[in-house]
Amino acid sequence: MAGVSADQIADSWGDSRGDGTRVHQAIDIPAPGGTPVLAAAPGQVEKLFESAAGGTTLYVRSPGREWIYYYAHLAGYARGIREGSPVQRGTLLGFVGDTGNAGAGNTHLHFAVNRMAPGERWHQGTPVNPYPLLAGSALRR
Repeated sequence: MAGVSADQIADSWGDSRGDGTRVHQAIDIPAPGGTPVLAAAPGQVEKLFESAAGGTTLYVRSPGREWIYYYAHLAGYARGIREGSPVQRGTLLGFVGDTGNAGAGNTHLHFAVNRMAPGERWHQGTPVNPYPLLAGSALRR
């Protein structure tokens, strides 16, 4: 995310959510509304989606199709971003917001990574802690 350094990112993977009814399988990165959200890794925009929980969301599939990167609670998409758009690490995807169940004024990026098996769709996969990717280490292939 623009203006956020690796040392400012906290590992919120596994935190309790929903009054203890579920575990957070992502990390939340607080930032002012409108902060540019940049692609964490290269790939192709697979899905733009509005959901009750995630609000305005975007899914990027890695070039080898083995990862999905999920960006949620966006205020909106960057100009020209659409399903099928190729992205490189650092491509502007959208802007930090508080859509979905984030709560009014709780502007942050909810970022998740899923390892994908052949044939799995954008909303499937096995959750993997994204903290190492954003904190500077590469995901194991």
